Amino acid sequence: MDDTFKTLVDGLHDKYQELIAMTPVTIDTTPNNCPVGGVYLFSEDGKPLYAGRTKRNIKTRLKGHVNTAKDCPFAWHLALECPGIMRTPYKKEGSRNSLLAQPQFKKAYEEAKIRIKKMDVRFVGESDPVKQALLEIYVAVVSGAKHNDFDTH
Repeated sequence: MDDTFKTLVDGLHDKYQELIAMTPVTIDTTPNNCPVGGVYLFSEDGKPLYAGRTKRNIKTRLKGHVNTAKDCPFAWHLALECPGIMRTPYKKEGSRNSLLAQPQFKKAYEEAKIRIKKMDVRFVGESDPVKQALLEIYVAVVSGAKHNDFDTH
């Protein structure tokens, strides 16, 4: 392995262990003194569901997952799991605006944000953007977070 890349990945497992060892909080109980920049992991009933990363204050980013915007990505994933909702991205009939205009989807999306607010979340600081990107992938893969696919869209 290239030495430059090896330097970037050498500490990933230690950071993952630090994240997993953290006593979980919820969005509402996240402390104010969160790191600026890092990786977080949402879990429900002990099952890892979604890993994300941010260059902002982690508490601020976590709140973004349940705000009033129509682009809360994790809530979007959860709402798309509801029966009867067809996922057809990048087409007018399956666009976010189109889906949010459907009462069934809108309800599922809002319920997903309520569900996320109750989930356990753990986090670890990492300000270097390259290490942070690699750590997000590492956390998602090693934890088995079901809503991270890293596919291009």
